[in-house]
Amino acid sequence: MQSILERITSGKFWSFHGGIHPPEQKALTATKAIRTLPLPKQLIVPLQQHIGGEGDLLVNVGDKVLKGQPLTLASNPMALPIHAPTSGIITAIKKSVIAHPSGLSELCLFIDVDGKDTWIKRNKNQDYQQLSSSEIIKKIADAGISGMGGAGFPTHIKTNSAANIDFLIINGAECEPYITADDLLMTEQSQAIVDGINILKQVIAPKNILIAIEDNKPNAIKAMEIATKGLAHIHVCVVPTKYPTGGEKQLIKVLTGKEVPSGSLPINCGIIMQNVATCFAISQAVINDTPLIERVVTVTGQALDTPQNAWVLLGTTIDFLLSQFSAQPLESGKQPVIMGGPMMGFGVLSEQVPIIKTSNCILIPSKQEMPSAFDRQSKEVECIRCGECAVVCPSQLLPQELQWSAKAKDYPQLEKLNLRDCIDCGACAYVCPSQIPLVQYYRIAKAEIRQQQILDIKAEKAKVRFEARKLRLEKEKIAREEKQKKAAAARKAAMNKATPEAANAKSAVAAALARVKAKKAGTTTAAAPESSKSENNVEDNTQKSQVAAAIARAKAKREQKNQTKDRGNNANTTEDKPPQDSAIESTADNTKSVASKPDDKKAKIAAEIAKAKAKKEAKSAPSITQSTDEASTEAPIPATQSDNSQADDKKAKIAAAIAKAKAKKLAKSTQANQSTDLEVTSGNADVDANNTTLTKSEKKAAIKPSHEPNISDNIGSSNTDPSNTDSSNKTQNQADDKKAKIAAAIAKAKAKKLAKSANENTSNNANNNTQKELT
Repeated sequence: MQSILERITSGKFWSFHGGIHPPEQKALTATKAIRTLPLPKQLIVPLQQHIGGEGDLLVNVGDKVLKGQPLTLASNPMALPIHAPTSGIITAIKKSVIAHPSGLSELCLFIDVDGKDTWIKRNKNQDYQQLSSSEIIKKIADAGISGMGGAGFPTHIKTNSAANIDFLIINGAECEPYITADDLLMTEQSQAIVDGINILKQVIAPKNILIAIEDNKPNAIKAMEIATKGLAHIHVCVVPTKYPTGGEKQLIKVLTGKEVPSGSLPINCGIIMQNVATCFAISQAVINDTPLIERVVTVTGQALDTPQNAWVLLGTTIDFLLSQFSAQPLESGKQPVIMGGPMMGFGVLSEQVPIIKTSNCILIPSKQEMPSAFDRQSKEVECIRCGECAVVCPSQLLPQELQWSAKAKDYPQLEKLNLRDCIDCGACAYVCPSQIPLVQYYRIAKAEIRQQQILDIKAEKAKVRFEARKLRLEKEKIAREEKQKKAAAARKAAMNKATPEAANAKSAVAAALARVKAKKAGTTTAAAPESSKSENNVEDNTQKSQVAAAIARAKAKREQKNQTKDRGNNANTTEDKPPQDSAIESTADNTKSVASKPDDKKAKIAAEIAKAKAKKEAKSAPSITQSTDEASTEAPIPATQSDNSQADDKKAKIAAAIAKAKAKKLAKSTQANQSTDLEVTSGNADVDANNTTLTKSEKKAAIKPSHEPNISDNIGSSNTDPSNTDSSNKTQNQADDKKAKIAAAIAKAKAKKLAKSANENTSNNANNNTQKELT
């Protein structure tokens, strides 16, 4: 510690990396006193003029305000209030262009000045030593004071967070060319600045106070040495002129030899830095109860007739300043106007841009003075990789690589290259032979990174809110379930108690169950007859068709077997017997064939009847199915029964089709073999068809016609006896009728049994469904 003070006392300082020595151009205004300007007709006051958020509005359009009256209220620690620079009327609250490199618009207050400059009531306090630290910090915050050296960080936050501070550095270096606002402020208001330093000393309690001034400001150095004479804890340090000595980390390096690590703050190294203009604003706020409503601004440049420093109200527009300093009007944007110095300033495209808390200079250069400011087209060429930018960079960065990454929008790489350590001093762009506006690339990249960080913070907050909401809903769901369980348990316990209320509750529940059961039973009873009737019809028809088809197939096989056997016997007998006997047997065979013709006709008729019945059943099947489905909605029928009914219908249709095909085939063969006796056969068939009444079982038995082949070759023999033929035919028909009746009886019994079991299943299913619904 002693070595640092000894070096400072002896005038030996450290040096930082890089730096340049541009033309100073300070002589234009350094020898002229600070000027007081008349009141403008209108002020445009932005709500946000510092790093942080804007405050909440306290006024409305049409309100009359007094000088020093708060216009906004700080809603968070990073927000600062703004005050009326003079008395007047609020005429508008809308967005307007502000002092920003991008020319963006923000919410502003438009005040029409009344010219009276009437102050609000103030409470001045000359004996600030009697105030506590918290009271001083509150006065600083209420005055809306932020860093006036360019950064605009809220002063009360920096002051309130101090602890174990070794050095309080007051920055009066003012290294930017052309700017002399701090120089003239120290020259004319040195005592007020020292009062502000003492107020900070009372709050921060630093071990040492260093006032840094570059050696190109002799008047300011003399004035500050006089003001601090006799104050042993304050040291005026005259440092060598070098740009950018006024940078925070660079000035710390020059005075103390310490380097602030990347990503860290000076306060972590036991150092706090404040600007001389900030100290003057602190003294005005604490002693005179004057908020930050004006500041010293250097209005300079060779394009002006009378460049000079002036006290400018916050919210004063540039066009008013130009008119006060005899500047030529901006003709279609031909005359460049720079807010700030030539190294760190930015071009202004509108005359309506207002002065804010961090504005310290308005530069209006001439074409001979700054020809690059008049070039509307960039003369940028490709980087030649000379490395001069890296040599002069005071933050020891790699400007060329930063520019490549900024153009590629490679933000992760910019983070790795420590873009946040860039102080936008412009030294790299000043020495670049390719005339690359490096600082512009860096500013755009920084703005985009900040915007992305804001979006990430918002997304993270939204995620936290979503998770909290999800957890809250889950808790509420669990609470509702627990409440329902407790209520159910309470109801159950109340019903189990031997009390009149429990008996009434039980009887009410039982009555409700009985009503539901009776209603279900009535619905099932009404639907059951129709369902069982339709099912019985389908099952009877299907079962009868199957039985008839089976009997027909069995008879055909048996007759075919007998006929084959008779053919073999007839052949043997014919060979052994004399010709007369053979003729008699041939006559008998012819009689059999004639007798079989009525059977063939019957088979055809039976086939047609079976086909008609199958069609009728197919037509009635949808209505039966519909009625069954309607009944099943009230009394459900097992799915297996419905599937069996559909399968049996299909089998019946197939059997009918086969019977018809076989009947046609048999008729065709009969006509081919018996063409000689066609008239007799047809006559007998007509008689049999008209006189014979087929029973229901016989028609069903005839669905499948006999496969019996025609074994007679001489059907038209003259020896055939009609009486014998009729008797044999009658005997055969009686046997067939008996078998058909037996088969029909069996089928009917099976159908009744199946219908009965179906009705029982239907009733059981209906009861089961009713019990489930009641449960």
